[in-house]
Amino acid sequence: MIEERTVATPWWARAAMWTALPAAGAGAGWVVHELPDWILRIPFAPMRGPSRWAARLPEPESTLVLLAVGAVLGLVLAYLADLESLTVRITGSEVVLTRPGVRRTVALGEVVAAFRERDRLVLLGRTGRELAREPSHLGERRLAALFGTVWRDGDPYAGTYRRWVPGLPDVPAEAEALFAARQQALGSGDADDARELRDELGRLGFVVREERKRQHFRRAQ
Repeated sequence: MIEERTVATPWWARAAMWTALPAAGAGAGWVVHELPDWILRIPFAPMRGPSRWAARLPEPESTLVLLAVGAVLGLVLAYLADLESLTVRITGSEVVLTRPGVRRTVALGEVVAAFRERDRLVLLGRTGRELAREPSHLGERRLAALFGTVWRDGDPYAGTYRRWVPGLPDVPAEAEALFAARQQALGSGDADDARELRDELGRLGFVVREERKRQHFRRAQ
């Protein structure tokens, strides 16, 4: 029986993030409070609205409000960062990828390549299709030890991608519409829509990645 193996984001790293980011946000609020006139003269300075409103308040309310606003913004950043706290567990038959609110299971026998692409963990199947693509800040050495012989230093299909532009003759109409919709989602910053459209393209046999909001693709076998 194969022993289960797990690689996870360390609990202390997550705890430090939830502590440090709100503290840094509160510190930024204090700086804004100490330099209100200078801050308000900068057109694109952060927290201009709260700073302007807090400047009208008496002390200590003004200081407390800006400290609280900064801490809340830090908590929001910590929450968004914690969504990428990935745990990878390999059993005798499955690879289980979990992070807050997400759980994805892939049959271990289908995985022929695993690698990191920037801040993503990618698993590929026998035909070159993507089985999973999840945000991950786990160390490459730990992942390489976990996956063993299927681990790769990079995408084995890296040289086969082409840039998508409208009207390519070998892209079917259904895929063309999905590519166009996904390009709009990338332009507007709608990450959820872009992820769903990537999955739809995957069902049609297209593997997609983006660089600077430009889509590149290849066809799986």
